[in-house]
Amino acid sequence: MTSDPDDRADRTVSVMLETLGWNQRFAEPFRPHAAEGLRPARVAVTHNYLYQLYTASGDVMAEVAGRLRHRAAGADAMPVVGDWVAIRPGETDDKATIEAVLPRHSCFSRKAAGEPTRRQVVAANIDTVFLVCGLDEEFNLRRIERYLVAICDSGAATVIVLNKADVCADVDAARTAVIALAPDTPIHVLSCLEHGSTDMLKPHIGPGTTVALIGSSGVGKSTIINRLLGADRQRTRPIRSRDGRGRHTTTQRELIQLPDGGLLIDTPGMRELQLWDTTASLDDAFEDIEALAAHCRFRDCAHDQEPGCSVRAAVDDGRLAASRFDNYRKLQSEGDLLRQRREGLARLEEQRRVTPEHRTMRSMRHNRMTDGK
Repeated sequence: MTSDPDDRADRTVSVMLETLGWNQRFAEPFRPHAAEGLRPARVAVTHNYLYQLYTASGDVMAEVAGRLRHRAAGADAMPVVGDWVAIRPGETDDKATIEAVLPRHSCFSRKAAGEPTRRQVVAANIDTVFLVCGLDEEFNLRRIERYLVAICDSGAATVIVLNKADVCADVDAARTAVIALAPDTPIHVLSCLEHGSTDMLKPHIGPGTTVALIGSSGVGKSTIINRLLGADRQRTRPIRSRDGRGRHTTTQRELIQLPDGGLLIDTPGMRELQLWDTTASLDDAFEDIEALAAHCRFRDCAHDQEPGCSVRAAVDDGRLAASRFDNYRKLQSEGDLLRQRREGLARLEEQRRVTPEHRTMRSMRHNRMTDGK
């Protein structure tokens, strides 16, 4: 008995999509789009108004449909690298139109630079984030804490990669300090310039899984990707000799397919990471402080000058590092300020929406009264 050619084709398409990260989580919300004759695709690279997409039949370039652009609630609702989208094929095989963005199961976000109330989605549908940190002059525990909060908020799992072990005077001390920040998080220490050093990361990159590399400029993200690919695909540059600081090499986000079926998202280095939403993720990233706070005398203790504060007591007797507590307070204040600004903007937008309605109602009442006379 021979199998149906259509069934074989469907299975081939399904396998190809699965290598790109497709699963039931995306298949279910895609059903209405499939009924309209649309096809699934994944965003590999964004070029202003053009998008390079991976599909089951190859790469295509696409534009966003005008209807989707009009309905998008904001810039963060537009396609980003890692998104699954529903496309309508164009007149040629290498052109398409993006009609919809499927719901994201995770996304790494930050506050857009220079815009206090706008969220910027860096990448979407990430299974694991490799937080890459350099063990050189740029090693900074407070920066790692900030990244951990953002990753907790993303919905992805975390793996910490401490790179440049070859230039670190005390690797064990650095690793111990990071373990104290994230005791339950996998931590790998390596020097990506050494052959085979990135093999320890491969167990985290299974077929169809998506890993995003996040970190500051010059920590070695692109070199790590080249080692995992087995080829010098991503451009790299040495750090600046005068101050040891990293240089921006990656200038765009890109979804890269590995030979074994895994996927990597390379991202430009971030000099500064402004958090977007810290309410729950701050508690997760600072579980030790939250555990101490549970023993404060007052439930709403601000950990400032209140009597019976367990957090301040832990700082005073050395159980909690003062620098860690200060960073916690700083991130907490940033989150509170951002929420206040967003709430203020929402009130202004509501006033702009309601005011014309009130004017229209007053005008209608006036016209009825005039007509009655």
